[in-house]
Amino acid sequence: MPLIGNEAFILTETKIHTIHDLLKKDSSLKICIAKTDIEEVPISLPVDGLFNSHIAIFGNTGSGKSNTLASLYQSMISVLSTKSNFRSNCKFFFFDFNGEYTNSSCLSSSKIVYNLATKDDSKDKIPMTFDELMDIETLSILLEATEKTQKPFLKRALDYFNKVRNPSTGTFVEYFKNTLQYYLKNTLKMTSKDAAFRILDYFEEILLLISSSDGTNNELKDDIFFHDTNKYFYYNSAGQAHDNRFIDHEEKISETKLYKQIDSLEDSFLENVSQFNQFYIFLLLQIINDLFRNKIQYDHIIPVINRFKAKQVSIERVFKIEETSNLWGESNIVILNLHDVNLDMRKTIPLLMAKHIYNVHKKENNQKSLSIIIDEAHNILSKTSFRETEDWKDYRLETFEEIIKEGRKFGVFVTIASQRPNDISETIISQAHNYFIHQLINQKDLQTIGNAVSYIDKITEESIPTLPVGTCVFSGIATPMPLKIKINELPDDQKPDSNTLKFEKITEVTP
Repeated sequence: MPLIGNEAFILTETKIHTIHDLLKKDSSLKICIAKTDIEEVPISLPVDGLFNSHIAIFGNTGSGKSNTLASLYQSMISVLSTKSNFRSNCKFFFFDFNGEYTNSSCLSSSKIVYNLATKDDSKDKIPMTFDELMDIETLSILLEATEKTQKPFLKRALDYFNKVRNPSTGTFVEYFKNTLQYYLKNTLKMTSKDAAFRILDYFEEILLLISSSDGTNNELKDDIFFHDTNKYFYYNSAGQAHDNRFIDHEEKISETKLYKQIDSLEDSFLENVSQFNQFYIFLLLQIINDLFRNKIQYDHIIPVINRFKAKQVSIERVFKIEETSNLWGESNIVILNLHDVNLDMRKTIPLLMAKHIYNVHKKENNQKSLSIIIDEAHNILSKTSFRETEDWKDYRLETFEEIIKEGRKFGVFVTIASQRPNDISETIISQAHNYFIHQLINQKDLQTIGNAVSYIDKITEESIPTLPVGTCVFSGIATPMPLKIKINELPDDQKPDSNTLKFEKITEVTP
């Protein structure tokens, strides 16, 4: 502030423009979405310097951050869409947790929207090839597999499945029947009742999946009994148990309902079994094999099989296996609407898709760009989640931290928007290059911003709790000093669907 006796000068509009001119001499691409807060001088933001960086947008609900996010990318897409290689060389992937950007005119009219749902089969599905979805990394993410026990088990099951699916191994059905019969014979000669009946339950479950359910499958084990005193299995028929024990009379095994059911399988049975169920069958075969060889701790492995069973319906409702993957279709802008996805999959799908598109893009040798935009980022970047194990939370955060730390060298840029910067990993916040900070009131959020954003001075920081709707502090490498700017409001048909409800409007009586 000036002291008494200092000379003061009123800045001319020309000098105000000069101060707020953020474009470099060699920069021709710009977007005009804002004006200064007090003088209302229009400001041009550079495309290079802003969008080829990581961006963070923070603000309380209703402060205008969704309008800022939509304005930024709508203007950028509009400017670049006139370039001949824009569609082939620039890709944008939006994670939309509340269905705000699905409006046909929001962001771009040429975008592809995947409206996902886990409650029924009525919505869209993400197209992926079998090998992309049934990849060990993808499966580990979907099933939240632990690194040292469950992931190796999944890899063995996946290798086993791919080996048997290979036509060079011969007829799939014959191999399958022979394998099941071999395991059944060995199971009925076991002396451990608990382990054997556990395996027999798996046999029953496999046969229920691959044969038409007419109610008889539930009784497949009713002719098999265990002698608790002498520790052997025997066939339930006329005569003494001793005369029918399988360990001495192997021919009796072929008379059991389980064996006959296996023997009756026809070549066409696979037509009625989805590929997810086929893999589930091989998970069960792998655990049967491992139990025979005492290769696993059963209690450590069974949770991942149960998770597959629990998540299978949701996975099948969200993903579609196709011969060729065409995620982007004819567009370079994809919106993933997660509004109708259950809480469990809301964390899993973004992690899986971000990792997938990031790994694919790394092969482009920094010749193309990929922008990953995450609205309501606290849903997947939270460091205080209680719905998952510590190991799995660490893996989730490490994956996104890797993308934001290493992505720039591969042409991958991340934009996050959130109401609660304090909930988000400090590593992710500190790696952003440019910040748009709307009104924040919570003291912890303000402290997080103060610690992470070194570009903001004390006076500007103190003004954040009193910022009006639509006004934000813009700070970062794209501007030489923090600017308080007012983002232009988008037209109604181009706005994200995040307006605050007005009681006057919804209670209005119409003729």
